[in-house]
Amino acid sequence: MIFRLRRWWQARLGGDDAPTLDNGAGLSRSERISAQALARLLQTAYRSPQMPELMSSLPISGVDGTLKRSKVPVSAHLKTGSLRDVAAVAGYVHAASGQRYVLVAIANHPNASAAKPAFEALLAWTANDH
Repeated sequence: MIFRLRRWWQARLGGDDAPTLDNGAGLSRSERISAQALARLLQTAYRSPQMPELMSSLPISGVDGTLKRSKVPVSAHLKTGSLRDVAAVAGYVHAASGQRYVLVAIANHPNASAAKPAFEALLAWTANDH
């Protein structure tokens, strides 16, 4: 399985930064992906024929999922994630200009849960095309 993922990654995304997977659910401490690699994956996914299904599977900021309580008034399809000492957000932001951006932020720190205001500030900044 891991060998197949590496082959798939190299064929579609290039580079040697394929994620390290354990169970594939993202709940393992041994799984790894860089923010840059995740952003490239999201860029590639956006250009794929499966993009509409991917977008519809991601929570909408301020509407549903883990982003339902978001105070940032933006249009974005994002997925959040957290484990002890890790917090992350990744997905697509629809900016005021009409441009769509890939956004990825990952905090690895014993106080990672405190990164939520920084993630929200980054989301607002991106949505305003800064």
